[in-house]
Amino acid sequence: MRRSLIDTVDLTVEELDKMIATACDIADHPDKYAHACDGKILATLFFEPSTRTRLSFEAAMLSLGGNVISVSSAGASSAAKGESVADTAKTVSCYADIIAMRHPLEGAALVAAQAASIPVINAGDGGHCHPTQTLADLYTIYREKGRLNDLTVGFCGDLKYGRTVHSLINALSRYTGIKVVLISPEELRLPEYMFAEVLDKKGMSYRETTDLVAAMPELDILYMTRVQRERFADQEQYQRLKDSYILTPDKLETAKADLAILHPLPRVNEISVAIDDDPRACYFKQVLGGKLMRMALILKLLDDAKNNVPATFGMGVPTPGKTCRNGRCICQVEQELPQLFVQTDAENDVWRCYWCETQAE
Repeated sequence: MRRSLIDTVDLTVEELDKMIATACDIADHPDKYAHACDGKILATLFFEPSTRTRLSFEAAMLSLGGNVISVSSAGASSAAKGESVADTAKTVSCYADIIAMRHPLEGAALVAAQAASIPVINAGDGGHCHPTQTLADLYTIYREKGRLNDLTVGFCGDLKYGRTVHSLINALSRYTGIKVVLISPEELRLPEYMFAEVLDKKGMSYRETTDLVAAMPELDILYMTRVQRERFADQEQYQRLKDSYILTPDKLETAKADLAILHPLPRVNEISVAIDDDPRACYFKQVLGGKLMRMALILKLLDDAKNNVPATFGMGVPTPGKTCRNGRCICQVEQELPQLFVQTDAENDVWRCYWCETQAE
């Protein structure tokens, strides 16, 4: 199996720092990289709606001199006929040099990476992971602050379903001096496993609050998120919570002059357009940062493939008595895919699904 990117933690801190340095160099010297991928083909397989991520990957490859082949919806592919993710990955491996895939089922990218003979980049698998958005976030924070340590980061909005929040907290947990402020309604607070397996386990400093304005003065970074309609089974709950936090200019009166406001986009109404011209608004800088970091990632994974660097993800094991009950997990629908598990907390006998990381029952 080729080296792929399923989760940001697949990359070491040293690799992350090197990729950020590469992205900065691309930003400063784009002509230097204009033919770096001549003759290479990226396949973008998007089985879930996307604007920024898909176009960002395609723009990244084209800016490196490569070519792109694309599937932009499940209905436009053999998935509509029932083809498995594994078979799709094997097939596309015959046409391309690298795959970027978004899929509504959690764990789909991992299945694809195990089946493909070329590198696979997870461009979002349901509510599980979105590692390249995290790369864009890290790059933007670094460009704005000049560092990835000794920062107070506020996460506001949907912290329960927000895969970008989970991924970024995980990534920042590997840097020093990070303080996290979690701002959300009770119904959308960060899942318990993030406390047990990341924040508490790694000794990160954090606190929870429902008051964005009160938290504002201490923040170096404010990471706003939308309340995601597509992640709610209960639409009445969505309607009740969707306007929980709306960032307006008056809420920034006590903010630091060098606060950086981030948002993974798309924005609905959680950031007023009146803030767009504020020099602290960095969410469109994130978009450019996403393209630059995806360029750096494509270069890295193609170089790793050239040098036969193996995949870094481990393997799960069958565990009698354990079951994944996540209806959005790839193991529930993929042909003959076994339920496998990884023990994440031996003391409390906690096992998680190998594919989607949902705690086993």
